[in-house]
Amino acid sequence: MIVGIDAQLAVGTATGIGEYVRGLIEALRAAGTRVEELCEPKLDPWRFDRRVVWDQVLLPQRARAAGIDVLHCASGTAPLRVPMPVVITVHDVAWLRVQAHARPYARYYFGRFSVERYRLAQAIAVDSAFSRAELLELVPELDPQRVRVVYPGVSEDFCTLARTGGDGRSILVVGTVERRKNIERVIAALPFLPDARVISVGPPTTYQGECEQMAQMLGVRDRVEFRGYVDRSTLLSLYARCAVLAMPSRYEGFGYGAAQALCAGMPVVSSDCASLPEVVQSDGRVVPVDDERAWVEALGAALRGDDDVRAAAARAASIARFAWSKSARDMLEVYHLLSP
Repeated sequence: MIVGIDAQLAVGTATGIGEYVRGLIEALRAAGTRVEELCEPKLDPWRFDRRVVWDQVLLPQRARAAGIDVLHCASGTAPLRVPMPVVITVHDVAWLRVQAHARPYARYYFGRFSVERYRLAQAIAVDSAFSRAELLELVPELDPQRVRVVYPGVSEDFCTLARTGGDGRSILVVGTVERRKNIERVIAALPFLPDARVISVGPPTTYQGECEQMAQMLGVRDRVEFRGYVDRSTLLSLYARCAVLAMPSRYEGFGYGAAQALCAGMPVVSSDCASLPEVVQSDGRVVPVDDERAWVEALGAALRGDDDVRAAAARAASIARFAWSKSARDMLEVYHLLSP
């Protein structure tokens, strides 16, 4: 079997999906699968119009030319028509749940239009049991046997990272700075954590300005740092030295930042929303998303170092749970669903 994987979101400043695509391609090849990487390096995947051109024009052309047996649309969108079987990774259904603020054309394309592609896919991989339940609820006509949970893997550099024990003051928040990520919850805790600071890394949206205004009103603007997209070495350095990773999201299909932190032996405080309790389990602190006091107490404990021993003890099990080799094996089972 020759698998063609849509790798366009791994071009340039890749975020969580780009990390997923790169890791999956490498793991499948290590497992002996022939993979054709389909992308156009000159095309910006983050402009909506160019994303549509890639999905609907260039990707089908590249898929046909590559002589593949199956097309894996690993970024959640898919072409209208291709001649070979299609597998789609559905990372989440956020566009149908929590993106009402987005532009109508984007909501349609990544929402209802993409759902129609899911109905036609021969098999679907989802990042979590939560995302599987969400998808089957929204598209009940899908055959549940063809919707399989395949946890994304965490790359080796996080799994072998040497933690410094944490600096006792830095709260790391990773991911696109958008409303569903709910970074305001962590900012609201800062007045009660006088020595703490927040470091946010990830591409900005207009929501960042709201968070900055909130921090200014609370008198903690000098303790909130938005760094935007950072390079790999900088990101790893932050995972090594920050005291705790906070994930206060209201909606996550997986929560890559939390999985990476667990594999790095870093304390985690997450909300109790969506997939996060499934990913974090008892290896970190899971607190009610809107309980301000619980966030202050959980972050304060992590900053004091109360969670360091638990994080270190849970690291090996997390590395095994989110191993790319396991993810590749599970994905191969999804491909085998295409057999008659």
